[in-house]
Amino acid sequence: MVGETTGVLFAELAAATEDVRAESRRLGKVERIAAALRGLAPEERVAGASYLAGSPRQRVLGVGWASLRDDPPLPADEATLSVAEVDAVLAQVAASSGAGSVAARRAALGALMARATASEQAFLRALVLGDIRQGALAAVVGDAVAKAADVPLKDVRRALMLRGDLGAVAAVALAGEDLGQFRLEVGRPISPMLASTAPDVDAALEKTGPAAVEWKLDGARIQVHRSGDQVAIFTRTLDDVTARIPEVVEAALALSAESFVLDGEAIALREDGRPHPFQVTGSRFASKSGVLLTPLFFDVMHLDGADLLDEPGSVRASALAGLVPERWRAPRGGPEQLEIALARGHEGVVVKALDAPYEAGRRGSAWVKVKPVHTLDLVVLAVEWGSGRRRGKLSNLWLGARVEDGFVMLGKTFKGLTDAMLAWQTEKLLELETGREGHVVHVRPELVVEIAFDGVQTSPRYPGGVALRFARVLRHRPDKPAAQADTLDAVLAVRDA
Repeated sequence: MVGETTGVLFAELAAATEDVRAESRRLGKVERIAAALRGLAPEERVAGASYLAGSPRQRVLGVGWASLRDDPPLPADEATLSVAEVDAVLAQVAASSGAGSVAARRAALGALMARATASEQAFLRALVLGDIRQGALAAVVGDAVAKAADVPLKDVRRALMLRGDLGAVAAVALAGEDLGQFRLEVGRPISPMLASTAPDVDAALEKTGPAAVEWKLDGARIQVHRSGDQVAIFTRTLDDVTARIPEVVEAALALSAESFVLDGEAIALREDGRPHPFQVTGSRFASKSGVLLTPLFFDVMHLDGADLLDEPGSVRASALAGLVPERWRAPRGGPEQLEIALARGHEGVVVKALDAPYEAGRRGSAWVKVKPVHTLDLVVLAVEWGSGRRRGKLSNLWLGARVEDGFVMLGKTFKGLTDAMLAWQTEKLLELETGREGHVVHVRPELVVEIAFDGVQTSPRYPGGVALRFARVLRHRPDKPAAQADTLDAVLAVRDA
């Protein structure tokens, strides 16, 4: 347990982020963050841990670039703001709604910025806009929580998997309380298990060992919770979309169980069973109207009072088959499933180890996806105004892969963008704008795009030392958070395959 403290100034967290940004070693980052965590008062731990991870504890503030750009106040000469005071103002901003709320949010932020020193203003601006680049991402802060609280790292990681709230987990760990209190709760989403990549099924099997081969569906990830007659459906980003897809609610209620948590995809299918383009599925999530979605489940994490997270994949597959009828299960079998899935218009397959537990939020070797075309999920770092038929539209995307410090640029592309995609991304990226340099619009690194490419080549032009050959945009992935985009290591693995 960390000793009781009287709290820290917001300036101390700002200083910690600067120190972490300058630190290249992961261990050094962890130690610096742990020191900052130890200084937080009990009532500051939830907010403080969230700030160090790069985001307010309030998920949505309703604040844009203009709110922080227009008429910025002069910085204060002396640091006086506490972490608790900053959190209280951001909570007020997040709660503002209705007529006059925009002006109220700007006024509250302006007053807060006026009390901040220059370094605090820079940190606060980056925090609110989601532009923290010091490398203190959730995984690093999770490690620091374990160090600061002197608890096993595996216990912190499991708690994060089940609770999905770094601030809440930090507060419990730093108070010396039992992290075992975080358990799977029906109705509360957990982080989804992720898949790494391989060039073919044989290479995937080398990673997994004995495995089943399952269709990789071109749909939207869903997590379905049911308790009695209550159903809740969550996206990959843990947002509640229950009200938008009543047909999936109906399917969940038709299953013969009192409680369960299922992992799967919702997908728009044609009459012949082939998938519609992903844009059809994606647009359906934005509205109750449109083509009906079909749920196709591929895992079960809880069933009638029993948690199955730690059971082998083969046991969970058997439980799923006993609960969900075949028409609502992702097809599964041997290596021949790749050819079958492709013939039916799907993306490829996921090779799943038979003995692996469900490791939420992890991208390890237990699940390995195989696609016939090289694709990566990358993050838009900036975008350039187009010319010719693209004039007036944000066109040329600056693409980045994840690294420990944030993101590293791999190149640019506008290939593959239809007029409809250009119009959509222009509107979306202007919402994420953080500043401009000539014809370049810098944006918060939040929008994920799926990129197809022919190969990876060495390039001294970009910080990662590599660039994509003939990159083109397949689709936007607003359903996927930037934290689940592909890493530079995944890009290098394609180069070295």
